[in-house]
Amino acid sequence: MKLFSDISFLWLIPLAIICFVIVYFFYKKEKLIEFNRSIKIILIIIRSLAFLLLFILLFEITFQFKETKIEKPLFINLTDNSSSLLNYSDSNYVINNIKNIHQKIKEKFKDKFEFRNYIVGKNVRLDSVSLDESVSNLNAGFDFIYNKYFNNNIGAICFISDGNFNIGSSPLYGSEKIKFTPIFSIGVGDTIIKRDQLLRNVSVNDIAFYKNKFPIEVNIEASKMGKVNTELSLWKDQQKIDSKVIKYNDGDLDFINTSFMVDANDIGFNAYTVRLKKESNESSYENNTRTFYIEVIDSRSKILLLADAPHPDISAIKQELEKDEIIDVSTSLINKWNGELNPYSLVIWHNPTEKDKSVLKKINESKIPVLYILGNQSSNSLINEMDIGVNLPLSKSIDQAQGIFSNDFKLFEISDKLKKSIKIWPPLSVPFGRITQNQNEVLIKQKIGEIIKNTPILYFTSFENQKIGVFIGEGIWRWKLSDYLQYNNSNSFNELIQKLIQYLTIKKNTDPLRINLPKIISKNEPIIINAEFYNSSFESITEPDIQLSLFLNNKIYSNYTFAKKTSNYKLDLGTLKEGFYNWNASSTYNGKKIIKSGSFIVENSSIEDVSTHADHNILEQIAFKSNGSFYSLKNTKNLLADIDKRKDIVNISYQESNFSNLIDWKVLFFIISSLFILEWFIRRYNGSY
Repeated sequence: MKLFSDISFLWLIPLAIICFVIVYFFYKKEKLIEFNRSIKIILIIIRSLAFLLLFILLFEITFQFKETKIEKPLFINLTDNSSSLLNYSDSNYVINNIKNIHQKIKEKFKDKFEFRNYIVGKNVRLDSVSLDESVSNLNAGFDFIYNKYFNNNIGAICFISDGNFNIGSSPLYGSEKIKFTPIFSIGVGDTIIKRDQLLRNVSVNDIAFYKNKFPIEVNIEASKMGKVNTELSLWKDQQKIDSKVIKYNDGDLDFINTSFMVDANDIGFNAYTVRLKKESNESSYENNTRTFYIEVIDSRSKILLLADAPHPDISAIKQELEKDEIIDVSTSLINKWNGELNPYSLVIWHNPTEKDKSVLKKINESKIPVLYILGNQSSNSLINEMDIGVNLPLSKSIDQAQGIFSNDFKLFEISDKLKKSIKIWPPLSVPFGRITQNQNEVLIKQKIGEIIKNTPILYFTSFENQKIGVFIGEGIWRWKLSDYLQYNNSNSFNELIQKLIQYLTIKKNTDPLRINLPKIISKNEPIIINAEFYNSSFESITEPDIQLSLFLNNKIYSNYTFAKKTSNYKLDLGTLKEGFYNWNASSTYNGKKIIKSGSFIVENSSIEDVSTHADHNILEQIAFKSNGSFYSLKNTKNLLADIDKRKDIVNISYQESNFSNLIDWKVLFFIISSLFILEWFIRRYNGSY
């Protein structure tokens, strides 16, 4: 034990003397009664000791105690919980055998080890073995053990698997990180390679964009098929849409990688099936077919270009927009426009004039973002009435002004190259006279000669939740031409157009009810839906109830109510059967009913049925590199004896320091109180107070 204090212990000597002197003079001057000499000495000692103990508390004395602890070795059972362990002839007793092995180890070494039983499929968790997971990420198991038990006394690991994994890295990598720990690996399944061809993997993105092409990559494995040709076909809605001839050159073991390019022409969920032609005497035909789903979404921004007459500025902007595949551009003269606004996410309006007031009213009521391009033919009086944050002179005089980037602009970033280009691009025709503006976000200001004005050329504002961009000037086409002459491309001009279009078309999510769930879900995967509800101040609340109706193949499947959490909602649907589901979520708040809808797919995406033979080679390597041992599930009789013989699985002893403050000792307060009470009792007994 060690003592620590903020004050030197040498101060205890003068402190004890001071306490004694003070108490001595107190009793020397006391005249109430004459105590005999021995009683007075006892009283002086008792009070001096009590005072000294009180002062000692001010020293903030800390005691350090060292305790020796013994840590038992940790024995970890890590079991592959994927359904592929049931693909073999010995599958009937696999689960029972695994549980028996775990039980025998625990019974044999219950006094020697601490035990942890983990299962690994897609993730790692403490649970009993069920062998029902659709994927296996074996390396995740060893990574989990390494991270959770780093610097702990891991005595040994018992790893049970068939050696097959279909996501993540090889378990060899993770097991090598766990140093000085023997791994006893137990192999499940049959390692005999049979005649078979299978779709080892089909790689495809869950989402494709409308009118684009997307790739489907297929990995084929064939064993003992001979040097033959077969057919790989791609199907959609029961119709073959493409096929390829697959040639096995080795005949004994072949690996083929091929791909399809598919047009995304149908918006929504699309089911595709890849099929290998069945050949005679294959050990399994189930792994010849794989069905998967692609959601095709229309992410294109539809932009309407309106003008009172053809103009090269409109042409320059349109050419840049059409370079972007996700932008759909429509152009129309005002007098020929049909008035339709619903499909569009942005309107670019060139030269609004006095006769276009009805069009202006319609656009403002729709709240669609607008980019106004105010040229020489624009009506300045109409513009001053438009609530777009600027007042233009009523005269039609024009001036010439170059542009310069405003350093105060913060809405989005542009490249240094674009900033330099803006500075050297040719001047535009701009209104002459005083131009006043409100508190707008100015991207480009006017520069006349060497004078930089606060007058904007391009700025952004908003009015009643409608995003507005305003370009004041004519001759934009010259900027594009100048950019091309300088760099042999128009990349800077394109960046300017794309950046301002991107800002104006991005929508802020103002929906009060928000539902979050995946679009494609595995059949064996629990489905958890999270929801949020926001009031008019966009504060997250849980006051209203949220109901969800689930439809399977357009028929009602079930109705649910979300559980309320502290600041959000949660709904656990568990696992659902395979199929296409639609959902409607609804809630009522302040007398207003709010409805959200969507859809998702539950697919039978198990890739555990692909393998027809176990890979014990990888299990043997794990055991060998960790100085452990390998066993087959049918022959584990030596496992317990081998574990018992290990001399490197031992207890670890270590010292642990504990600290205690003297002021926390209740017994000390009891002693001090007892001393004062004892002094009072002796004085009282001898006729004093």
